[in-house]
Amino acid sequence: MRIEQQPAYVLHARPYRETSLLLECLSREHGRIGVVARGVRGERSRLRRALLEPFQRLAMDLLLRGELATLVAVEAVGTTPRLTGNAALAGLYLNELVVRLSARQDPMPALFDAYAQVLPDLVSGTSLGWSLRRFERDLLEILGYGLQLHGEAHTDEPLDSEASYRYQVEQGAVRCSETDARAVHGRDLLALQHDTMPDKPGLKALREMMRDVIRFHLGGGELRAWRVLGMALSR
Repeated sequence: MRIEQQPAYVLHARPYRETSLLLECLSREHGRIGVVARGVRGERSRLRRALLEPFQRLAMDLLLRGELATLVAVEAVGTTPRLTGNAALAGLYLNELVVRLSARQDPMPALFDAYAQVLPDLVSGTSLGWSLRRFERDLLEILGYGLQLHGEAHTDEPLDSEASYRYQVEQGAVRCSETDARAVHGRDLLALQHDTMPDKPGLKALREMMRDVIRFHLGGGELRAWRVLGMALSR
């Protein structure tokens, strides 16, 4: 199948054979696609190779056969967001998250749009932690793993902003002691639900909660970016 002018981002690239790259790309109409970019590691293909960097919006022409597509043509759309320092690490975390949680060739235009919208937030200086929590929330919703924040798990009563909860993936928010190591205040869960940024302690509690949720959907696995981000932020 020939695909022309497909909006896409490169999420990950690794060497493939002698002169090619194997790319993981997020496309708008075909979801995550494995793409073979032939000959782009040669001396004569430096300009083409330079386009295949993370965070640059692209228009790709592809030939899709089975599991992998072959890159036929590519051009940049707009300018590449200038992600540096912790913002660049946050962007690479999002890329790893999408690769690990999404399936190939599962069309999810909403995921592409959410990814395209979060990149400017990483550049703008908006709280990186809040930008990541919002994207994680939206990604889980798009994948069908949406957080259950409509009420308490056992009673379905509205969340109490002053109460403490432990979020259990298969149940939802369950009341707990505020001394629980995984306790999250109701006001912070409500902030995530209503898209209003909580305070710094609230963001930290939501980060730990979201890691537990993501770890569950990874079958207990870890993301390499968690360790890298943790080391960078500790410095």
